[in-house]
Amino acid sequence: MAYLLGVDTGGTYTDAVIIDEATDSVVASAKALTSRPDLATGVGAAIDTALAEGGVAPADIAMVSLSTTLATNALVEGQGGRVALVVIGFDQADLGRAGLAEALRGDPVISLAGGHNHAGGEVAVLDLSDLEAGLKALEPGITGFAVAASFATRNPAHEIAVRDMIRDLTGKPVSCSHELSQALGGPKRALTAVLNARLIGMIDRLITACETHLDHVGIPARLMVVRGDGALVSADVAREKPIETILSGPAASVAGASWLSGETDALVSDIGGTTTDVCLLRDGRPKIDPQGARVGPFRTMVEAVAMRTTGLGGDSEVHVVEGLHGGLRLGPRRLMPISLAARHHPDLVHQTLDRGLAQDIPASDGGQFAIPLWEATPEGLDPREKTVAQRLADGPLRVGHAVQSRLEGPALARMVARGQVILAGVTPSDAAHALGLVSAWDADAAEKALAIFARRRTGGGEPLAPDGTTLARQIVDQLTAQTVDCLLQAAFAEDDLDWDDPAALARHPLTQAGLEGHQGLVQTRMSLGVPVVGLGASAATYYGAVGKRLGTSMVLPVHGGVANAIGAVVGQVQMQAIGTVSSAGEGAFSIHLPEGPQVYADKDAALAALETHLRTEAERRVRASGVEDIRYSVSSDISEIDIEGRAMFIEATMRVEASGRPRIASG
Repeated sequence: MAYLLGVDTGGTYTDAVIIDEATDSVVASAKALTSRPDLATGVGAAIDTALAEGGVAPADIAMVSLSTTLATNALVEGQGGRVALVVIGFDQADLGRAGLAEALRGDPVISLAGGHNHAGGEVAVLDLSDLEAGLKALEPGITGFAVAASFATRNPAHEIAVRDMIRDLTGKPVSCSHELSQALGGPKRALTAVLNARLIGMIDRLITACETHLDHVGIPARLMVVRGDGALVSADVAREKPIETILSGPAASVAGASWLSGETDALVSDIGGTTTDVCLLRDGRPKIDPQGARVGPFRTMVEAVAMRTTGLGGDSEVHVVEGLHGGLRLGPRRLMPISLAARHHPDLVHQTLDRGLAQDIPASDGGQFAIPLWEATPEGLDPREKTVAQRLADGPLRVGHAVQSRLEGPALARMVARGQVILAGVTPSDAAHALGLVSAWDADAAEKALAIFARRRTGGGEPLAPDGTTLARQIVDQLTAQTVDCLLQAAFAEDDLDWDDPAALARHPLTQAGLEGHQGLVQTRMSLGVPVVGLGASAATYYGAVGKRLGTSMVLPVHGGVANAIGAVVGQVQMQAIGTVSSAGEGAFSIHLPEGPQVYADKDAALAALETHLRTEAERRVRASGVEDIRYSVSSDISEIDIEGRAMFIEATMRVEASGRPRIASG
């Protein structure tokens, strides 16, 4: 018998599911805590438990597919490695466009003369000696490089030359913008390359952890990875282009939602530990975002499902809203729940909470803990970061003990942003434990932490809540309210009417009155016109109230908690090759290839040559991912203008897609 193994690694849990290929049924599923910094522990525990539960021999696993929200979470939370950006032919204004400066977060930029024009001709000579000097001047701690040149999609020669020198001199991974997108728009391509470079180390560690465990237990099958558009790619491709795995987990969840629920038209809402991801399912298929995947504040050039990702999850940080009456807000940062921290570090957490309960005034650090995630002290820390790291060398501390001056607070924040430290504090997961809705971790610690948190003062000087139980209900109600807001925004954005400003409409008083069914001189009623498929481990805990508020049916599939892992193995490989033909004048048609432009005297000859090249490239990529029975589709977008009754060719963009199911191992 042949079985398919799906694995999904999220911010809190790693899921594994085994599907019988012959019967299309779930044989076993399992969850394990995502382990940091060594992801292998969580991956291995989930896989081993699923194999044991299903009574499946490792040798009978015919295909393994991996999805993850780690890349998405990292971008939402501003995490990832330190990178250096090399720009070629950019001016200073370019660096302020497309959110590039925000994505860099102060990381170094090396600016070089060079680049090409729209036709692929060299604008200025590339001086590699400037690059060498810039590399020598970099401080330690750079984990990867991003390279972006002006019009590199028309001629990538300068990006390739810079890439080769960086690899020779540093041995570090390099992300070239032309390898990630064939679209114009230099700053946006540079942004995509920066984010890709920032994610390489994280995704490589995950893939290595999975491959190592598969080899250890004797699973011979090929490892595939889910891309952000739901397609499968080989592990090697995912290592090189980890940016393509943003929205990998959500894309897999949409496929899993359709497979599990049988719904063809619905809003799919997947709640994880860090994010809530909402996507519209139409005719059984998710919509692809034509503008490129947007995650948090960044609009990339990565093709992915049209997903609205919000920093709202079961492990979201709880904030007190400033103002006279206070109030709560959740996210976008993920914390380790106090109930989970107490499971790992019971003495520290309970002793600290007990001392806090004995005091009338809440601690200035909010009762949070700093938990180091390194095996060896990280390189490239500044002096204040080193001081904080030295205090954390022996293990977790209360934040107030890890940070002992105002200047050290930002140092800890930078270490959290780089994923070197995680903070533990009060989250919706703690509220659920305190209310008895779940019982996976330490409910006693959650109750203590909530009782302390409830003592915080509003702007009017009153306690935030009379007790921890009341606060827990408020937190769960706030999660419901913010989830409703996410779903309403998605519904307004995807509705057939072209609504302006979905966010403002979702929060409009008339919308809220409609949800409440206000009956006065004006009678109102509002509801969603499609069901909601709720996914994620905590969906059953929170989403009943969400469906009731929205006046629609809430579908909670039996295996909805592992939908991402299911979606990881029901997809297929899809590889695209995209190219352009441009014309500088009559009888000069250029096709733009990685090795440089090639000029043809005839438009049809240029289009035919481009199609041949793209078919060859798409076939190479899809065969490398294990597909033997290949299907092709070719589409062209030709731009022409009419001059005195005669069509004049301007440009053509051609896309060749090769697709098919990956080869299933036979034993």
